[in-house]
Amino acid sequence: MNLVRSFSSIGILTLASRVLGFVRDMLMARFVGATFASDAFLVGFRLPNMFRALFAEGAFAAAFVPMFNRKIGEDKGDTRTAFRFAEDVLSVLLPILIIVTTVMMIGAAPAVFLLTWGFKSATPAEFNYAVELARIQFPYLLFISLVSLLGGILNSLNRFWVNAAAPILLNITLIIALVFFHGPTTYDTARAQAIAVSIAGVLQFAWLAIACRRVGVKLKVRRPRLNADVRQLLRLIGPAAAGAGAMQINLLVSTMLAAGFLPEGSVTYIYYADRLNQLPLGMIGIGLGTVLLPTIARLISSGDEQAALDFQKKGLQLALFLTLPATAALIVSAEPIIRGLLQYGAFTQTDTIATAWALAAFSTGLPAYVLIKVLTPGFHARSDMTTPLRFGLVAIVINLVLNLILIWYIGHVGPPLATAIASWVNVILLYRALSARGHFEMDRRLASHLLRLALAALLMAAALLLINPLIRPLLGGTFELRLAGLTLLVGGGVAVYAAASFATRAFTIGELKALLRRRAR
Repeated sequence: MNLVRSFSSIGILTLASRVLGFVRDMLMARFVGATFASDAFLVGFRLPNMFRALFAEGAFAAAFVPMFNRKIGEDKGDTRTAFRFAEDVLSVLLPILIIVTTVMMIGAAPAVFLLTWGFKSATPAEFNYAVELARIQFPYLLFISLVSLLGGILNSLNRFWVNAAAPILLNITLIIALVFFHGPTTYDTARAQAIAVSIAGVLQFAWLAIACRRVGVKLKVRRPRLNADVRQLLRLIGPAAAGAGAMQINLLVSTMLAAGFLPEGSVTYIYYADRLNQLPLGMIGIGLGTVLLPTIARLISSGDEQAALDFQKKGLQLALFLTLPATAALIVSAEPIIRGLLQYGAFTQTDTIATAWALAAFSTGLPAYVLIKVLTPGFHARSDMTTPLRFGLVAIVINLVLNLILIWYIGHVGPPLATAIASWVNVILLYRALSARGHFEMDRRLASHLLRLALAALLMAAALLLINPLIRPLLGGTFELRLAGLTLLVGGGVAVYAAASFATRAFTIGELKALLRRRAR
């Protein structure tokens, strides 16, 4: 498999999804702003969305994909046993999901209270409104979890693009709701968004189900049976959820503290900052993680450990080549980016500055977030869920302690900064464990490349500091002027980074050609 080609297909679709997501966020900022209505919607969306991130991009994929690929490998490419395993998993998973979703809808009030500590200054009517929005959105959990199963099968069959395209449906549905169904008040608009979330879950499930049928995957729901394979999968999912989902749990903690102790709008500031931070993370980290896990598992099952190691090193090199400039841009140009994208209508200058500080804090950990996605498959492909679990728990504890300290000194900036620091600790632990086992090594050539890339990113950051004041007048104007300003910012940064990468010899033309040609053995 060609890593760059597979990653590119996922990255392009993820980029399309994220761009649509920003359109959605811009509309949300315009019609709802940073108000209690936006906080209530985002809290209600946080719970099913967290399960989506843990399940679709974390625990289920980490446990299911290696087992599914192993069965294909053991049968020398015959998929019948693997599909039967998927049917067994579906038959057990579906009733569990129905029960969990029903319980969460019934218990929405205590769930929202635990997540927000009742909000800092909400009236009973406002709290009930937040509970209503959470209850409306919980069905999304059922459908997006089924999407995870079907997406894991398609990824294992190298149909990466289908699963990567599914989030586009979510953003399109929410955009339609904002454009055509926004109400006379912010509360009405946020309620329309909540309804759209559950509708989007149905559409995503239908998209994956149709795609599976087109490639001959027709799963039947049978009488649930806890056979040996299903029991093993269930044993692996728990540790994988805590290990791979440390960042999501950290974001949940941040939401809880912001809602419980900080002024109105703080949850929204953190949300928008995280959304921008998620753009490179989604394109690079999730894209690479999606490709790396089944490929490394397949190489290991065939006995080619060296090829697995080389493939993972190649993934790390590509990840930092793309992540370091994004990190520099989001830190030094956070305020103009927020101003150009969101400061319009109900979203004020004060909201822009507050969100920019949160974005800069989140972005200090962006390389760590991506590296976790690159390093964790080295454990999951070998069915080691426990080690990432231990490290994830350490990161969660560090995040909680830092949150409780920093929130009193720097307010809503504290939770994002705590998340970044905890993620770096997680990366260090993951790398040391892989290195000690001989499953990963930082040779001199790779280390030299990374240092040169860091220098190129610093040169780009210096250039952006000069560009920021030049484009500032454009970012408060019409849509066309804002687009022109952001294009100059992004285009200028990319040009400087490309020139700096070649000037520092972080990459040569020959190395880039080799990177595009090289295949995993």
